[in-house]
Amino acid sequence: MAISRVVLFLFFWNAILWTPARSDLVILKLDRKIDLTSQTVRVTSSLKIENAGPSTASKVLLAFPSHQARNIAELRSFYREGKSKVSSDQLRVELVEPQGMPPDLTFYAVQLQKDLRRGEILNLDVLAVFTHSLKPFPEQISQTEVQLVVFQDSAYYLSPYVVKVQSLGVKLPSKNVESFTKFENSKLIDSEIKYGPYENLPVFSYTPIVVHFESSSPFAVAQELLREIEISHWGNVQVTEHYKLVHGGAHNKGGFSRFDYQSRPFASESSSFRHLLARLPPRAHSVYYRDEIGNVSTSHLRGDSRKTELVIEPRYPMFGGWKTSFTIGYGLPLKDFLFQSEGRRLLNISFGCPIEDVVVDDLIVKVVLPEGSKDFYSSVPFSTKQWEEIKYSHLDIAGRPVLVLKKTNVVPEHNEPFLVYYRFNNLSLLREPLMLVSGFFLLFVAYIVFMHVDMSISKSSASYISKLQWDEVQTSLQHVLSVINRCLAVHGKLEASLRDLSRTGDVRSCKAARKAADSVFKELLKELNLALGSLQSSPQAAQIWPKVEELVAKERELQERLILKHSSVVDSYEKKHSGREIENRIAAHEQKLVALRHEVDDLIEILDELC
Repeated sequence: MAISRVVLFLFFWNAILWTPARSDLVILKLDRKIDLTSQTVRVTSSLKIENAGPSTASKVLLAFPSHQARNIAELRSFYREGKSKVSSDQLRVELVEPQGMPPDLTFYAVQLQKDLRRGEILNLDVLAVFTHSLKPFPEQISQTEVQLVVFQDSAYYLSPYVVKVQSLGVKLPSKNVESFTKFENSKLIDSEIKYGPYENLPVFSYTPIVVHFESSSPFAVAQELLREIEISHWGNVQVTEHYKLVHGGAHNKGGFSRFDYQSRPFASESSSFRHLLARLPPRAHSVYYRDEIGNVSTSHLRGDSRKTELVIEPRYPMFGGWKTSFTIGYGLPLKDFLFQSEGRRLLNISFGCPIEDVVVDDLIVKVVLPEGSKDFYSSVPFSTKQWEEIKYSHLDIAGRPVLVLKKTNVVPEHNEPFLVYYRFNNLSLLREPLMLVSGFFLLFVAYIVFMHVDMSISKSSASYISKLQWDEVQTSLQHVLSVINRCLAVHGKLEASLRDLSRTGDVRSCKAARKAADSVFKELLKELNLALGSLQSSPQAAQIWPKVEELVAKERELQERLILKHSSVVDSYEKKHSGREIENRIAAHEQKLVALRHEVDDLIEILDELC
C-alpha cells in the first residue's frame, strides 16, 4: 500500500510545515467530503476564504501531491452564495507552476471573476474527480469473495494557505469497513468516517489516512472508446461506439464455475457485474449491440420522448481482469442536434461515454462532416487533442472531412455537450443524386446502343474465317474419335465371343461373331477414311494431325493383334488343345494387346481435350 512512500512524504512535509504562508489569503473554514461509493473518487471542498493582506488577490491556488494529480480526471470550481446555493458559472482552473513552492506538488489556479480586496470574504466550492485511486486489496480474490479496496489521502487539507477550521467526511458504499486510520477526532458513523474539526493548521499540513473497505460497485474501465458521429444532411446523425472494456477490480483467482455463479448469484455478483446501462439521447432509433461474434440479443431498450435507455449484457459475467469488446450503434434525428448559427451549421451533441459509471482511459471522438464542408472547428468545455482526417464513403469524390478529438482519463462529468461549427453549401446536397441519375442515364444509353448496334464479327474477316475452319477441324476430329470408339466397341464384342467359347465350346458361334466383326470393320474403315480426308485437307489441323495418324495406326495394329488372337484360340479349340497350350499360344498376343490398349486410350484422352 506504498506505506514507505507515505512515511517519506511525512518527513518531507514536517520539514516545511513551519514555512511562512506564500499569500495573504486565509481559509477561515473548510469542509471536505470524499465520496467513495463508486470507482471514481469525488472530492468536494467548500472553502470560506478571506483576504487578510493589503493587496488584492485574483486567483486561489489548489495543491495536490504529484502522484495524486496524475489521476485527476476533472477539476471544477464555483462560487457559492449562502449555504447551499451554488453559482452555475464555472470558474477557469488552469495548471500553474508558482515559484518557491515545495517540489513533488502540482498546483492549479482558480481564476476569480473579480479581484478579492482586503478584508473581503468569498465562498468557493471545488470538485476534484479522481480515477484509479481505489486499489484492490487483496489484488486477487476467488469468485465468491467480496471485493476489498484501499484508499489513501490526508486527514488535513493540503493547502498553501493557513486553515483556521476544517473537517473531513469520507462516505463509503456500505457499513462494512475492514479498517481505517484512527486519531484525534475521528469516528465511524454508519457508512461515513468523520475527521475533525481541526483548528489553526499551518500551510501544507498533511496527515495520511488509509481506509480499507468493501466495495461491490462495478469497476468497468473502457481502455479504449472510439465514438464516430457521422452527419448526414438527409436527416440523420449516425453514432457508432466501439468499446474495449475491462473489469478493473480485484482479479479473479482460480477458474470460473458456472454452477457456483448460478447457485450463489449474490455472492458472485459482489465481485463481478453482468449488466451495463447506456443512457442514449432521446428519440434514438435503429439501435444495435454486437461484439466480435455477432449481434448480442441480451439487451433491452426502453425510452420515451425524454430519454432512451439501453441495458446491455455481455456474453459472460465480468470478473476482475476479464475483458470484452463490443459495438453500440444508433441513429438520431438531425433536427434535434444540428442548428444554424451566423451562417454556419452548428452540431450540439454530448462528448463523453453514455454508459453509466464507466471510466474511459482513452476516448477518441470522430465527427464525420458531409463532403464539401469547410471552415470547421470545435468548442469543447475541457482540454482535448484535436486533428483532422479524411474519410471516403459511398459516392464520395474528395472525401468527407473528419474532426478528431482525443481525451484521456474520462469520467461521467465529461458527458457534456460540445459544439462543432462548419460551413456547408446546400447545393452540395445535389451532388450524390446527380451522380446517381447520371450513372443510371449512361447505363440506359449504353444498353440502347448495345441493342441497336450489330456487334457481330464480319464474315469476311480473317478471324471469322479462322474460327470457322477451326470449328470444321473440331467436327472432323470428333467424327474420327467416334469411329475409333465404335471400333473399340467391336473389339470388346470379339473378346466377349472368346469368353463365351471358353465357357460353352461353341466354335460355330465364335466364328459367326468374327465374321460379323469383319463386316463392321470394313464399314467403319470407309467412314474413317472420309473423316481423315476432311481433317487432312484443313491447314488448321496441322498441329494435331500427327496424333491422329498415330491413333489410327495404333488402332489398326490393335485390331490385327486381336484378330490373330481370335484365330489362334478358335484353331486350338478345333484341334482339341488343352487350356495350358491355348494360354501359351496367345500369351505374346495378350501382352501386346494390353500395351496397345493403353496407348490408344492415352491418345484418345489427348485429342478429347482439343475438341
